[in-house]
Amino acid sequence: MLGAPAIARPRPWRLAQWPSLAWKSISSAIVDAAEQRRLFVLLPFSLILGLVVYALLPSEPEPFHFTIGSLLVTGCLALAMLSHSLAGLRLAIQLCALWLGFCLLALHGLAFGTPMLSVPAYGTYTARVDEVLSADANGIRAVVSSMTSIDGARELPIRRARILLPAEPKVEVGDWISARIRLAAVPGPILPGAFDGQFHAYFSGIGAYGNAIGAVEVVTQGDDGDLARRVQALRNHIGQRIDLALEDASAAIGRAMMMGDQSAISDETRDVMAASGLAHVYSISGLHLSIVAGGIFWLLRLALACLPMALTWPNKQIAAIAGLSAAFGYLLLAGGMDNVPAFRSTLMLALIFGAVLAGRRALTMRNVAIAALVIILIDPASIFRASFQLSFAAVVALIGIYELPRLSPPATGGSVERALRFVSATAWTSFVAGAATLLFSAYHFQQTSPLGVLGSVPITGFPLLV
Repeated sequence: MLGAPAIARPRPWRLAQWPSLAWKSISSAIVDAAEQRRLFVLLPFSLILGLVVYALLPSEPEPFHFTIGSLLVTGCLALAMLSHSLAGLRLAIQLCALWLGFCLLALHGLAFGTPMLSVPAYGTYTARVDEVLSADANGIRAVVSSMTSIDGARELPIRRARILLPAEPKVEVGDWISARIRLAAVPGPILPGAFDGQFHAYFSGIGAYGNAIGAVEVVTQGDDGDLARRVQALRNHIGQRIDLALEDASAAIGRAMMMGDQSAISDETRDVMAASGLAHVYSISGLHLSIVAGGIFWLLRLALACLPMALTWPNKQIAAIAGLSAAFGYLLLAGGMDNVPAFRSTLMLALIFGAVLAGRRALTMRNVAIAALVIILIDPASIFRASFQLSFAAVVALIGIYELPRLSPPATGGSVERALRFVSATAWTSFVAGAATLLFSAYHFQQTSPLGVLGSVPITGFPLLV
């Protein structure tokens, strides 16, 4: 049959066309996001880019560099506002976020940094207990401040120190102690590019590590009405109850899951949990907080629905307030803002329950961006830690998959079919989270867990399905 010659159409599966197709897809997604005013979610990435650029500098910038940069960024923002260009204004805002990220570590260092101890010190000192990190039969790990020398000991320029105290006497937050203390410099990275303890200790105000030698005297006890002291007393009580009911590795994992204390978990247990893909179980994060806060929300709403006089009450909002209160209480037990996964999860739950109270959609990438902005502004050095990277990588991937268009509505069926769909959805969730955190796990821990989906579905996924 005669006719016009067929036109050869490009085949999208050819390897040579993949880069162009990928670029078109990314560019169209950016244009679509700009048109729908979704560039807000890029603000955390701009902050992180500024932080990374600052950390990669070979030396500390001079003060006038920050002044010149601030003037340039302010000028760009002013020009964008005067030009009445929406695209230019959006670009200027991202540029301001990038510059703010570049300045954050320097500002955080001025506010919370400390001189680092370079020469070991030994002597008798008095100090105030700021935090009790863990307490067991091997000793009490605490962070102390306001160290004052006694009997001619060398004065220390540091603001705080992390020390190991004997198991007795029991010291609590707010106590003033006196002891002979041996201090040493905070160790740096053992290999180039490895974890830098000095970097993170500096931004936490910790200038030395050490331990007490001999007896420790509690000079003055803290105020029993102090919130931190009461929370620590509750943590100690919970730890004692766990030790009475469980033993060895079970007790250590119980402590980690209930109050965020992972100090008693042995290296052997960590290796087994990591190899099975269940290491996230003993790190308080979204799984635990969702079960606690979501369980309180569901149970209270069910109880209110059973009361005849509560039919006209805002039951959903009341249950949301109760769930949010439970989440913040669990965060206090987990260590507060020092526990980045728990803090991120609590912020996400606060945004979700806030959306419930306001009648808005809860699970969005904008809420993830807000949580990331808050954590980065409070603790910018946390972006270089594994907890921040793993936590947000998994959440961003899951929310991104959740926001993809559905190809078809979920089918209805019997109990067996619904159970299979639940298991498959949980397996898919575990696979997405594992794929998103794969590179971070390989970099920080030099190991991955390819069989994590098989272990996560029946063990950690079932409570979420119930």
